[in-house]
Amino acid sequence: MNSYLVPANAKKGTLIFNIFRPFDLILFCCGVGVSLLALAIVPSSSLVAVSIALLPGCICGLLVFPIPNYHNVLCALCSIYRFYTERRRYVWKGWCFYEQFKDTNSKSKK
Repeated sequence: MNSYLVPANAKKGTLIFNIFRPFDLILFCCGVGVSLLALAIVPSSSLVAVSIALLPGCICGLLVFPIPNYHNVLCALCSIYRFYTERRRYVWKGWCFYEQFKDTNSKSKK
């Protein structure tokens, strides 16, 4: 038997901490860095100001959060965006695909 079975976790060995791509870590670190910088600059006298300062880190954390069937939320959002924006071409190859060509060829010959 000449078949090769790929283990389920083969891709995880190429990831950092078996979860993150390098871009994911860069994105997360940038978001946390912006949040820390905003916390240092913005006066923390109100809850709204602190919430706005923490928002970049929270958004980046949610984007790199792993979910099933996709790598993370960012990959899922990119797939959804590509699905709705790219041109899709559907080729019919159903049960009457070849009959349709037979009918059109026979009509054109007459």
